[in-house]
Amino acid sequence: SRSLPSGDGRALRGHLGQCKLTLIQCLADLVAGEGVPQTGTMTECFDCDNCKESLYGRKYIQMDNGPYCIPCYDAHFANTCDECKELIGHDCRELYYEDRHYHEHCFRCFRCDRSLADEPFTCQGEELLCNDCYCSEFSSKCIACEKTVMPGSRKLEYNGQTWHEHCFICSSCQQPIGSRSFIPDKKDYYCVPCYESKFAPRCTRCKKTLTKGGVTYRDEPWHKECFVCTGCKTPLAGQQFTSQDDNPYCIKCFGNLYAKKCSACTKPITGFGGGKYVSFEDRHWHHNCFNCARCNTSLVGKGFIPDNDEILCRDCSSDL
Repeated sequence: SRSLPSGDGRALRGHLGQCKLTLIQCLADLVAGEGVPQTGTMTECFDCDNCKESLYGRKYIQMDNGPYCIPCYDAHFANTCDECKELIGHDCRELYYEDRHYHEHCFRCFRCDRSLADEPFTCQGEELLCNDCYCSEFSSKCIACEKTVMPGSRKLEYNGQTWHEHCFICSSCQQPIGSRSFIPDKKDYYCVPCYESKFAPRCTRCKKTLTKGGVTYRDEPWHKECFVCTGCKTPLAGQQFTSQDDNPYCIKCFGNLYAKKCSACTKPITGFGGGKYVSFEDRHWHHNCFNCARCNTSLVGKGFIPDNDEILCRDCSSDL
């Protein structure tokens, strides 16, 4: 090895001494701040905000209002497990549902004890249940395939029975009915087109199917809008009508076309509404029109004397 001049040796010893002082100061700073750079001096306090014990060299948890030692943090901030009633420490995985907190190992199905930490679950009252236990006890079964209708799945309910959406099909075309209208027939269900084609009666006039309402005339079905007067085409549903040669007529058209005419007022005598009439030879009168031609006395139920085209009471005929 090569020797150094004496002057160089003194310089080297001085440099090593300065490095030693610098290293000692760095170690002191690391101990004071646990590896975190500090701006204060070694005389500043670093204590638990609750018990005031020094946190140098100890684990602690920093809260908004200050640092806490582990025991104080668990005592003041840790939640209580809703299942085992013990504190959920800082080093435990905590699960919560609504306002309830659990240890990870305590978050289990009430019935089968399966862990629910990574499983879908349902709350029934105070009980947490896995999907299998919930479906087994509370979910309805599809009337078609007899399998459980899982919570959250699309389903159809009718008359106290439940179907999977894809199981509720038309009994004729076998296609899913879904949200479309349907018509029940005993234990079968039909979409509207299939039911109309298979069962619905057809209007006597237009030959189209009747799905609701309608009227019956001479034991035949009619749409309300198709059952009209043969003469004026006025709808007859809910109105008085009569018929001639099997054709329906409103009262007005029947009177004008077929009814006898009153010999006094010349209006039709239809007999509807409780109306009565009197006939003599080839002439006819409304009851309230059958009066003496001279004194206008009613002759209904009384004797009368015909005088050419006139009808007279006995008193007026005796004056002739």
